[in-house]
Amino acid sequence: MLKAIVIDDEQYAREELITLLSEQDEVDIDVIASCSNAIEGLKKVNQLKPDLIFLDIQMPQISGIEMLAMLDIETMPKVIFVTAFDDYALQAFEDNAFDYILKPIEPCRLIKTLNRVKCSNKVDDLKPLMEQPLELIPCAGFNRYVLLKPSEIEIAYSDQSGVHIICDQKDNINSCSLSLKVLEERTQLLRCHRQYLINPKAIREIRLLDNSLAEIITSSGAIAPVSRRYLKMLKDKFQLS
Repeated sequence: MLKAIVIDDEQYAREELITLLSEQDEVDIDVIASCSNAIEGLKKVNQLKPDLIFLDIQMPQISGIEMLAMLDIETMPKVIFVTAFDDYALQAFEDNAFDYILKPIEPCRLIKTLNRVKCSNKVDDLKPLMEQPLELIPCAGFNRYVLLKPSEIEIAYSDQSGVHIICDQKDNINSCSLSLKVLEERTQLLRCHRQYLINPKAIREIRLLDNSLAEIITSSGAIAPVSRRYLKMLKDKFQLS
């Protein structure tokens, strides 16, 4: 059985697609979650590890294309775009996703896609869609979502509970749905430790410690450790002797 997640900001569109998937007999699919926005979708994809996502393109704040750039390509599920765009608008990325379906969804077209899923071992080549720098970083707070600009971030770090972001006020910590790897690859943040990234423009001081270690003090007074492996890289970048 294939596990699937439906991500679309329109409730009727989500419900219609889930109903169509439940009525077909071509492929055994279990819709394990449905999400109304990309931030919620990111969280569910990371948590549930689906085989397949049905992804709307036009969504507020973060589009389906932008959401792709926030996922780790090494663990990417098959992506089927569900969109109201016409065929000409789709040509820019048609060859990169596994498939796409135009709205309103026709049952026969959905069955064709599911048959492709069943028979294909194709690996999606999504890299061309995922190379653009991220303009917004989705974070979750208490009963709220926060969209941060990369320039607002001072430190990103990971621990057992996930990835966290420190902004220009060191007590302002947000949980982030993205991995450190994605943040490193698609923002200006630099690796300074296996579990820490730093915004180079937020660095106020690099304090050298014993045993070839160091720590970074940011403009707000937050502290990030620097491991031996990355200290030389930072010295070279800032031309420090």
